[in-house]
Amino acid sequence: MQKLVVLTGAGISAESGISTFRDNGGLWDNYRIEDVATPEAWARNQELVLDFYNQRRKQAQSVKPNTAHQALVELEQYFDVTIITQNVDNLHELAGSSKVVHLHGELFKSRSTANPELVYDMDSWELKTGDLCELGSQLRPHIVWFGEEVPMMETAMDIVEDADIFVVIGTSLAVYPAAGLVSYVRQNKPIFLIDPAKPDIRFKPTMTFIQEKATVGMSVLKEKLEGYK
Repeated sequence: MQKLVVLTGAGISAESGISTFRDNGGLWDNYRIEDVATPEAWARNQELVLDFYNQRRKQAQSVKPNTAHQALVELEQYFDVTIITQNVDNLHELAGSSKVVHLHGELFKSRSTANPELVYDMDSWELKTGDLCELGSQLRPHIVWFGEEVPMMETAMDIVEDADIFVVIGTSLAVYPAAGLVSYVRQNKPIFLIDPAKPDIRFKPTMTFIQEKATVGMSVLKEKLEGYK
């Protein structure tokens, strides 16, 4: 089986109803990133940060995977599929994808503020002040905030370097370091980009751009992948 590596961004989850911070009227409209998604915000106003992610979790519980998520699962019949996602929701897992790498953390997990290796599954949408890890330290969202290192980046680079086919869905390729993963695709390997807006990058001869939303674009992609099975 050929190795199909897929990088997904906010665009694939948006079609399920998950707000992005570029949406008008979305959850992010009431907050500044600096106030809820940075280590400084956590140090300054822990309650606000916890409340923000509680709201995101509550919203995420009410949505379901869409046909783009499901199409990626179907491709596992023909390819060795690994998904690298910038999204913190669990829609890929709910759809049934078997190999998912989360670059920016996971919304439905918490972790220790004393030891980042201590990560816990959450059985509720709510994380509160006073919720402690086994070391007695406050739990925080298991999210990579702006200004923090991306621990899974090296793993993602290795996966992309080994790809036979690379697909990008629903991301502008503007957020680094994730956007830099395209440069790790081996020479002459096919790259497919699915997004309504053309990304501001230098296109290579091996790139095919599908200017569609994720759900429509995945239908087009499946046809284009017929020759690679």
